[in-house]
Amino acid sequence: MIEDDPGVADPTRARIDELLANLPHRPGVYRMLGAQGDVLYVGKALDLRKRVSSYFQKTAGHSPRIRHMVSQVANIETTVTRSESEALLLENNLIKSLSPRYNILFRDDKSYPYLVVTGQRFPRLAFHRGSLERQHRYFGPFPNASAVRDSIQQLQKVFRLRTCRDTVFANRSRPCLLHQIHRCTAPCVGLIDEAAYAADVREASLFLDGREDEVLETLETRMAEAAAATEYEQAAQYRDRIRSLKAIRSQQFVSSNTARDADVVAVARDGGLTAVNLVMIRGGMHRGDRTFFPQNAREDDEGEAVEAFLVQHYLENTAPPLVIVNREADWETLGAMLSEQSGGRRFQIQSRANTEKRAWLQMAEQNARLAITQRLATQAAQEARLTALQQALGLPESTQRIECFDISHTMGEATVASCVVYDQGQMRSGEYRRFNIEGITPGDDFAAMAQVLERRYRRVVEGEGRLPDLILIDGGKGQLSRAMPVFEALGMDGVAVIGVAKGEERKAGMEQLIVAETGEIVRLAPDSPALHLIQQVRDEAHRFAITGHRARRARTRNTSSLETIDGIGAKRRQRLLARFGGLKGVIAASVDELQQVDGISRQLAERIYQQLH
Repeated sequence: MIEDDPGVADPTRARIDELLANLPHRPGVYRMLGAQGDVLYVGKALDLRKRVSSYFQKTAGHSPRIRHMVSQVANIETTVTRSESEALLLENNLIKSLSPRYNILFRDDKSYPYLVVTGQRFPRLAFHRGSLERQHRYFGPFPNASAVRDSIQQLQKVFRLRTCRDTVFANRSRPCLLHQIHRCTAPCVGLIDEAAYAADVREASLFLDGREDEVLETLETRMAEAAAATEYEQAAQYRDRIRSLKAIRSQQFVSSNTARDADVVAVARDGGLTAVNLVMIRGGMHRGDRTFFPQNAREDDEGEAVEAFLVQHYLENTAPPLVIVNREADWETLGAMLSEQSGGRRFQIQSRANTEKRAWLQMAEQNARLAITQRLATQAAQEARLTALQQALGLPESTQRIECFDISHTMGEATVASCVVYDQGQMRSGEYRRFNIEGITPGDDFAAMAQVLERRYRRVVEGEGRLPDLILIDGGKGQLSRAMPVFEALGMDGVAVIGVAKGEERKAGMEQLIVAETGEIVRLAPDSPALHLIQQVRDEAHRFAITGHRARRARTRNTSSLETIDGIGAKRRQRLLARFGGLKGVIAASVDELQQVDGISRQLAERIYQQLH
């Protein structure tokens, strides 16, 4: 029976007791529901009846977060699975799709990048994000894009592999700048034979695998052989490679002789924030780190935060053989379940670290604490800016969510409107939206602004989103005069609207703020925190609009010119663009060069040339 706990919500304890009594002694997933049917919590269990019943017995042993959740439970739903590892996978999928308010959630929308050595005759060294193809060789994952690009730059100095795209590689007639600065051996124009290039690729792969000692031995042997053959220039090149390779190795903050591939996961808590730092070690070398801030993690949840991270991260990403954590728990069981879900590959989680691994954990903990310090400082600065804005414009203290709009086009071509969102002290890039503007007079910014506002907020007032507390419109009285009728028609009278107009000299710090409701013009001091917040949001809307406009314009220009030419269909257009690396290359090509493309006759080549010129 359930203890007398006044925190249990409707329906009555009798109904909850009946639900518990009918739960099976089977593995599965359970969902705690609130009075309105909303999902409060999702969990997995080896024995559903024992696990779910434990929430309503001896509640004093639960964390405050779980006790508060139990007090709101009105119903329980369960799904039986064949095993606990299958329940683990279903639990993770439900947490991601439902985002229950009492589960610890890690948001990581971006996939992890890899460094790829392609499988062509002359392989390319490149950045890769996405699915992995069998014909290429991938190294990683890396914690962020900059770590991959830094590695590519380092490898270019030593191994001089090509990084150009295949369309560029196939159409070079002379070496590029990278060859001139000794970053590429120029296989595109035959300055290195296939066997020598393959040897460089092999050594680069050994280095990425952490076998740099073998690479150094090979390079030293080649240097000695070249010197003995009086090929001193070649020997000097090998000498420079050896120096570069040793310099790269000396820059590694972490190196290991005992664990070639491992992840280090450390949790820290301070100032009301919980952070989990992930350090990636591949080939015995430190590849970088990344810090995550989970949602719904509170006091005494550090162990749960580590477990939640391990499950949510490694069910979505490739796991190394070893993961080292800084909290004690039943990691052997979790490791076995994750191994089963990853196809049976060995996956070990350790919390007891030796001297080397303890140093890794200390480094990860320091990274987590530093990230917390930086976030707290950023939050304090943002809170000060928001408070200053509220005071400067007479906004209520509840003002948190700001949406800002901007328009971008080139002489009326490919008009794009942007909407960016600032909420709870930070920019919310996941909520940004772009709008392609159609059906207006080209260059009419006022009409474009009216269209984007109507499209954005019609959905909101129909219940598909939430209204902001403040709307910023990049523009002056003209934009506001077209915007306000839209808000009135949609019944948005209670939302504050501000126009942000450039000052007379169009310099940053000279902006004029126009209050739509009164027409009052407010000028803030250039060093005002309130103005800095407005500039931050406005500049982000400007950036987001410009990048969208440029992408749309490029798509239009890359297709429309060729599409208007008789005899050029989708296949021939694709061949032309691939052969010459884009529309600029097609325009620069002669009639003879155009005729060399498969499917392009002399007559058609002349027609293409005439219409593009």
